[in-house]
Amino acid sequence: MRQTLMQKGLMPSQMLNEIDGFMDKILDLCKQLSLDLSRHQADHIAMRINDADVAKAAHQEWLQYGRVISEATINGRPIIVMQFEQPIVTKVGEIECLELPYPAQNKSHPVEHWEHIEFVVPSQAITAEDFLQDLIAQFPGFADKIANLKTSGISMKLSSPHGEGERLANPTVAFKYDGVCIKLHPHSLRNIVASEQSI
Repeated sequence: MRQTLMQKGLMPSQMLNEIDGFMDKILDLCKQLSLDLSRHQADHIAMRINDADVAKAAHQEWLQYGRVISEATINGRPIIVMQFEQPIVTKVGEIECLELPYPAQNKSHPVEHWEHIEFVVPSQAITAEDFLQDLIAQFPGFADKIANLKTSGISMKLSSPHGEGERLANPTVAFKYDGVCIKLHPHSLRNIVASEQSI
């Protein structure tokens, strides 16, 4: 399976070498949305893999870079969260965690690689709709941008993903464009994991 990872460009060393190009796309999307996230924590970065055996192999390889802090089941599939021994330094700040979802049944991603990055924008919102209103209030110019998303080719999705045992509501507003995705939520992944483990 290491050979398969190498061929697909999914070895950690390969992915880390390409992280700058991914972040350039993320920063471009932020600019298009008038979202200045420079003061907000880049919570974690996520990759997408379409084959369960390949995901398992990637999971093992990333263990050289950190430790698993959560293995939650969300929407019927394992989601692995790893905390890096040394945060990854990127153009959007230091990133402490990696999210590696095992593939969902009957779903295939067009690209197996880095897929999204999540930022923490503190809020007391419980629902994704309320969180979106908080974002509109916090970022001048953002309201005008989301009113014209269709013409810009950017898609927006509101959701409230929930893992087994989570106590902390973490509504999410996500934007997709040009093969990358930015997700915003009120609480860090580490705090969500802590809420799972406090039962």
